[in-house]
Amino acid sequence: MNKTVVIDIVGLSTSLIGDHTPFLKNYITGNHLTNIEPLLPAVTTSVQSSYLTGKYPVDNGIVGNGWYDRIDCEIKFWKQSNKLVTGEKIWDKAKAHDPSFTSSMMFWWYNMYSTADFSVTPRPNYLADGRKMPDCYSNPPELRDVLQEKLGTFPLFQFWGPGADIKSSKWIADASMMTDDLYDPTLTMIYLPHLDYCLQKFGPDESKISGDLKQIDALVEELARFYEKKDAEIILLSEYGISPVNNPIHLNRLLRQYGLLQIRIERGLELLDPGASKAFVVADHQIAHVYINDPAVTDQVINLLKSVPGIELILNKNEQADYHINHERSGDLVLVAADKSWFTYYFWMDDNKAPDYARVVDIHKKPGYDPVEMFMTSKVRAAYKLFRKKLGLRYTMDVIPLEANLIKGSHGRVGGSKEYAPILITKHKVNRAKVKPVDIFDIIWGVLNKAG
Repeated sequence: MNKTVVIDIVGLSTSLIGDHTPFLKNYITGNHLTNIEPLLPAVTTSVQSSYLTGKYPVDNGIVGNGWYDRIDCEIKFWKQSNKLVTGEKIWDKAKAHDPSFTSSMMFWWYNMYSTADFSVTPRPNYLADGRKMPDCYSNPPELRDVLQEKLGTFPLFQFWGPGADIKSSKWIADASMMTDDLYDPTLTMIYLPHLDYCLQKFGPDESKISGDLKQIDALVEELARFYEKKDAEIILLSEYGISPVNNPIHLNRLLRQYGLLQIRIERGLELLDPGASKAFVVADHQIAHVYINDPAVTDQVINLLKSVPGIELILNKNEQADYHINHERSGDLVLVAADKSWFTYYFWMDDNKAPDYARVVDIHKKPGYDPVEMFMTSKVRAAYKLFRKKLGLRYTMDVIPLEANLIKGSHGRVGGSKEYAPILITKHKVNRAKVKPVDIFDIIWGVLNKAG
């Protein structure tokens, strides 16, 4: 099988390829660029899972970056076990076809406990005193130690949060090349998240993100040159494009106003109690799952949602089938935001009663996705908190603002402008009138097996 590398440049769309990306601009002239039809939902874990299985969320089970577990009565985001994804993975098919085939999954999601031969993914240490220490998880386990000895500890705080920058993508790229030198896998999947940060903060405004575009362009060039020397077939792609937004919608607050949301008070702060709520929303960028525990309020919920400006689609279970998302994990209703709008998880009415996790970076406790984690209320306050940490004192990095209007870019919806659609760049022309997300599986398979 042909040595192949798939480089996922998160957020890349044709709207961003230009003077600030000289390598990519030149690269597409000698290769073939195709738009990929956005998946519903156009979010990381769902799209990656569809690429790697060739199946839609209705079959692979990944209906978003998180969902409500109806048995545990808990909202769970950013889980990591590959066993959550049903369906044959591309590397399993390849291994069955050629026992000498090996694969490397570098930071693609649902990385842990997969059947890929080599893999690395973020995995911080949560210490008993409340500290979160940067680290990563690998298979084989010793790969983590080899990489961190050479490259330093994985820069977790540059991977997500107010400090997110090119350092995390650079670490992932370097780790991918080191892993290739060590094991020479047949297929390598590389995740470069850098553009995700600036695009959500500022939108596709080149006056504010030109430096970020140049950084990711240079990093992709470095990877491409490395793998060209290894005679690897290179596939560049993205999961989604990010379009401008200016209208955050607080759906849980709406349901709360009508007595449908249950709130618990802990230490004077409010917590969402999904298991006791008649209905609630799990927000995920520009899509939202509405879970209804009391069927008697279904019509009321639908009528309330119809009154909200900025909601483009309200899909019941039958209508979800048209978008291949009608899985048991999906909401009783799935909402899609209109252009320029996105959904927050906010459920409190008074910021003074917001839960403690609202003001920190905590992707697992929040009952929805929170892009505002990329902003900081005060660098002085953050410096003070870090000083307490260095002294060995307990501390809470409560430096995240509660201002959803800060977000200028989002993704997740379908039907947007073509200039913000995800893209695919290949050496050979793809013989398809339209490339759907589930087609990426077959395209990778074709490259692995292409003769000459």
